[in-house]
Amino acid sequence: MYAHPNHIPQPPHSAGRRFQGFRRKIDPAQVPSAPEAINFDRHQWENTIFQNKPGEHVPLSSSDFISLDQGNASPKFVRMTTWNIPYTSRLANECAIPMVAVLQPFADLDPREEPVPLVDFGERGPARCERCRAYINPWCTWIRGGNAWKCNLCSHETEVSPEYFCNLDANLMRMDHLNRPELNRGTVDFAVPPEYWASNPPPRFLMPYFSSEPPPTGKRKPLPMNFVFALDVSSESLRSGLLFTACAALKDILYGPNACFPPESELAIITFDVTLHFYDLSSDLVPMLIVSDLDEVFLPLRSGLFVKPQGRQAAIEGLLNALPERFAEMPYTDAALGSAIRAGIAGLAGRGGHIIVFQSTIPMVGAGGLPGEPDEANMYDTSKEASLYAPRDNTWRDIGEECVEDGIGVSIFLGMSKYIDVGSIGVVASMTGGELFYHPRFTPERDGAILHAQFDRLIRRTTGYNCTMRVRTSNGLVSIRVNEHHGNFFQRGATDLEFGILDADKALSVTLRHSGGALDPRGYVYLQSALLYTTVEGQRRVRTCNLALPIVELAWNVFLLADLDATLHHLARRAVSQMSSEKLANIREDLTENCSSILLAYRNKCSNTSSHDQLILPEAFKGLPVYTLGIEKSKCLRARNVTSDVRNYYAHRLLSMSVRSLVQLLYPPLLALHDLAEDALFPDETTGRLNLPDVMRDSHLYMSANGVYLIDNGEAVVLWVGDSVSPQILLDLFGVDDVLVVDPQMSALPRLESRLSTQIHNLLEYRRVQRGGRVSKFFIARQNLDAAELEFSDMLVEDQNAGAMAYTDFLSVVHGQIKQVGLLQLRDGGTIGGAVALRGSIW
Repeated sequence: MYAHPNHIPQPPHSAGRRFQGFRRKIDPAQVPSAPEAINFDRHQWENTIFQNKPGEHVPLSSSDFISLDQGNASPKFVRMTTWNIPYTSRLANECAIPMVAVLQPFADLDPREEPVPLVDFGERGPARCERCRAYINPWCTWIRGGNAWKCNLCSHETEVSPEYFCNLDANLMRMDHLNRPELNRGTVDFAVPPEYWASNPPPRFLMPYFSSEPPPTGKRKPLPMNFVFALDVSSESLRSGLLFTACAALKDILYGPNACFPPESELAIITFDVTLHFYDLSSDLVPMLIVSDLDEVFLPLRSGLFVKPQGRQAAIEGLLNALPERFAEMPYTDAALGSAIRAGIAGLAGRGGHIIVFQSTIPMVGAGGLPGEPDEANMYDTSKEASLYAPRDNTWRDIGEECVEDGIGVSIFLGMSKYIDVGSIGVVASMTGGELFYHPRFTPERDGAILHAQFDRLIRRTTGYNCTMRVRTSNGLVSIRVNEHHGNFFQRGATDLEFGILDADKALSVTLRHSGGALDPRGYVYLQSALLYTTVEGQRRVRTCNLALPIVELAWNVFLLADLDATLHHLARRAVSQMSSEKLANIREDLTENCSSILLAYRNKCSNTSSHDQLILPEAFKGLPVYTLGIEKSKCLRARNVTSDVRNYYAHRLLSMSVRSLVQLLYPPLLALHDLAEDALFPDETTGRLNLPDVMRDSHLYMSANGVYLIDNGEAVVLWVGDSVSPQILLDLFGVDDVLVVDPQMSALPRLESRLSTQIHNLLEYRRVQRGGRVSKFFIARQNLDAAELEFSDMLVEDQNAGAMAYTDFLSVVHGQIKQVGLLQLRDGGTIGGAVALRGSIW
């Protein structure tokens, strides 16, 4: 991909620092290209089935591939930073590639793939190892004629129950092997008996709410997931239209043409300002009961608080229609979010569920009441800046812990016009496995459809609640063990992770380490994640994901099957998790050093014959420098002044999003719309799948003023229109022939009877379906005319912007670090492993 000969000047942007010091002129066309690898991988896998065997190259997360489960879980469920495990801890350190597993247990599958099978062992429950408690899986071996099985994780031999016995064939496989999903599928759901039911939390010394009834104790029978919808009815919510939009979206979720509310579930509706309002949904008049005590919340009713919406349509629709008018008469400026969540906990106690909140103003009253906006401008680049990225009141952590103990998740829609302290209130969503939806300066015309699509996805996607997860690995004299966990969850002990809810869009990561000694190079390292959860329908299950990973002795083999996407996912999460304790400048320097260390390790262990002046990049990590730069330019880590609310929102997103979403956020796909092939973005006649064009590099050097370009990072879609674009293209896209007449405030592209318009709408629909129905915010950016061009330019990762240098300059810095350490090695006559400290010798 070559730079355009008549490329545009760099768009308006927040300039980054230029490279300080001498460097030779680098031709941008000669540096490694991330889109080149993305396009190649997509073409490779679009018509090929990934066999999913140990020791194979794994498709990139950006490719639409079909995975065949043959005992190893699909990469959609588990991705490794390297699919070959170093046989010693020394080799692992020398390679400098972190050993990390990224887990997404409920990931959406391609419609052409087989669904996850459900296995029911009845009252005895699934077969488990007597020692390590691992679940039966395809990598276990059968002994004693089928009377026992040997655990692949700890090698313990467990007797087979009489009901589960089966004879073995000549290959020592069970005769019923092919009819047992748990013995040939890497990802399986097990239905579990009452001993696996969740337990109610132990009695607290101080209850977060008042109840006239004693708190429930003991085991909790699984029930369909119940929902509490809590609506902010303060003056800001009314003024912005958030309340009206939330009520309209909820009506559509419940009773619209595409209603998606689970038929087995019940709901409750709470509204709140400086008081809490409860509604008896079982009555046709729907009376409102007001609770003014925000510190000791209590439920004024039990019967009628929760109902199934199918039989109460007239009452619920009447209430939702009346709410905006009812509270317009005496609006209050405050909204007690913390107390409203605790009211939801009181309602869901003993059953678990999901609290969905719509909030428009900073909660200054009630539980966790917060002071006003801090003086952020004077805190940047000081030791106090880290405090902006942590809760200002620990009550919010307490609320999050209370929710997790009761098996409750909290998701919050934020539609505010000013500072709302995402760092404090967002911790509840983060701790419980919920989600934040961020709509600054909310307006129904621009954000209403986006919020509706987000709400729809929130209800439709695969979700489990009251979840506990544990990751087990091979456990012998020499083993691989779980070291750290990263993501949005609550961790009480060293091994178990707890979630109020966990859904299809959420991923977490675990860091693995050698316990010492050498592994058997002829064997495998095994990994099993087990997620105990309750389905939306009310069934208690365990989902297991299993992997067998080859052990290798050579660094070359470690790099051969390294996974760039999973490595970036880990680097980004580790950086974000340090925001509340480290200066952002130090975090960015650490990211650069991590990039240099991995490339230095490859140079030392795999390319010793190359000149020290030559930058050597492993095939798997050719995109590592530009993606690392993308992490540093992300809105939560970039150098320029970004509000703490924005940083905290993106930090929450990075700690929860899938590998695919993260890679797209770091290096957004850019398409030239004026240069599409005739068949591009139309269904293929033979396969029926959309013919996707190749993406281009994120830089103004490859753009021209007579072009139209679309960039999409998953959060926003920006359509950039050059000032010399053809009038015919404008007519095909907007129905006007003058760029000055194009409406920059449009929130969606108009549908016109033109080929180009159809192509673009096919692309937008494809990406909407790809994200499970979620829609990104849409902006028009005309060259040198519209403010949205700032957002567009900041997405061009390879340019100098967002408080950071250009890609070519960043490569020079990385190359300089590697060269300097290489010269030190030559001078000292020794070799240094990849995981070396670079800062002291470079900065």
